[in-house]
Amino acid sequence: MKVICSHCLATNNVPKLDVYKKANCGKCKASLLDPHPIALSSDTLEAILESTDVPVIVDFWAPWCGPCKMFAPIFEQATRAYPLRVLFAKVDTEAEQFLATRFKIRSIPTLIVFKEGKEVERVSGAMNDEGLDAFVEKFL
Repeated sequence: MKVICSHCLATNNVPKLDVYKKANCGKCKASLLDPHPIALSSDTLEAILESTDVPVIVDFWAPWCGPCKMFAPIFEQATRAYPLRVLFAKVDTEAEQFLATRFKIRSIPTLIVFKEGKEVERVSGAMNDEGLDAFVEKFL
């Protein structure tokens, strides 16, 4: 399956496994098991969506948003829980207003799930860790 390196954004082919102990990028050699969401921009979003076989869950947030700040560690924890099974990414709607407008973000945080480059579901509002896990499991 194709997955994206969060460090250099290179596309990597890796075998599909239930659990990964080690996986490194073929280009930059960094670990593909990075426990942090990828920060997306207008320049990188399309390339990411087109270059991965795993579901991509994007958190649209803003630095001034209290619920976004409370949700951020829960979202990051999910990144560690689903390595190479789901790609977690974030879009700062203040810095990337074009993307916020393009995806019609009306409240934050908003999560949008993409599969094969297309939006398949969205949900607005912060979740607890159990709620996010249940949400993610629907797309595996």
